[in-house]
Amino acid sequence: MTLKNVLPLILIQIFLIAGFTMLFSGLTHAFSTDKHILFISGAPSHGFGNHEHYGGNRLLAATLEEALDGVRTTVVQGWPEDVTIFDDVSAVVIYANGGGGHLILPHLEAFREVMDRGIGFVTLHYAVEVPTGEAGNRFLDWQGGFFETHWSVNPFWTAGFEKLPNHPILNGVEPFAIRDEWYYHMRFQENMAGVTPILSDLPPAESLSRDDGPHSNNPHVREAVLENRESQHVAWAYERPNGGRSFGFTGGHYHWNWGHNQFRRVVANAIAWTAGIKIPENGLQFSTIDALELAEMTDDPIPAQWDPEPIQQMLDEANNH
Repeated sequence: MTLKNVLPLILIQIFLIAGFTMLFSGLTHAFSTDKHILFISGAPSHGFGNHEHYGGNRLLAATLEEALDGVRTTVVQGWPEDVTIFDDVSAVVIYANGGGGHLILPHLEAFREVMDRGIGFVTLHYAVEVPTGEAGNRFLDWQGGFFETHWSVNPFWTAGFEKLPNHPILNGVEPFAIRDEWYYHMRFQENMAGVTPILSDLPPAESLSRDDGPHSNNPHVREAVLENRESQHVAWAYERPNGGRSFGFTGGHYHWNWGHNQFRRVVANAIAWTAGIKIPENGLQFSTIDALELAEMTDDPIPAQWDPEPIQQMLDEANNH
């Protein structure tokens, strides 16, 4: 066979190899986990086993590093003094007390520049609450919703998530029920623009048994839940106009709930999703943690009379059903 006859075959092989190389390099990029995720933790505030911001963030960071090769995490206490830490982050997670003492409030303008880059943004539990006005408007823009006083409420109740929508955050997540301080009736973007509910349930009437107050009850939430029987969204995803992704999650009062694999998988998946990581069909996979291991991640010393058995029983029932 002459070179003239062979040359077209060689060129075809070159194009095929180049095409496959581009295809698989594209797939590799789609599954790339070369990301840096920053976890910002609030101070201790509610005693042993509650609002364990630093411990919860450390566990979530370890979960991501176990489940995803190449992910780099940084967990800090308080707002970072060295703001260059934001330079290469793919997502920021805030787990801290909120309201008027929210640690983001003195940094709204500086953080706006970070958010304008399209990074992921996640707030957990009390961190979903900021004052109305400038901060509330920023949170509407940044994560599609927030806890608004005299509109939203913060009761303890058992939420059951039986019908899960089709979303990457819920890959590998099975229906579950769990008791927590599930805030609900969030203030969302008008017409839920850009917002996708992730975990929703109709709260029981007894969750609205308290007197009216900034966090406890109000006519708006009673109309929505008691009269209209509207399902309430306690976790949501938000796709921002600039391409950035966000996630709000109102649970997380009880530290022990992080040992519930479905509960933790929702949040771990969500953090990864906001960072632009493709979520496997079966969700992120990680090791089960027990009550004693969780207790070792608390800010306060373990009380001498603390009994881990009831917590361990709850976790065993949840994780071994």
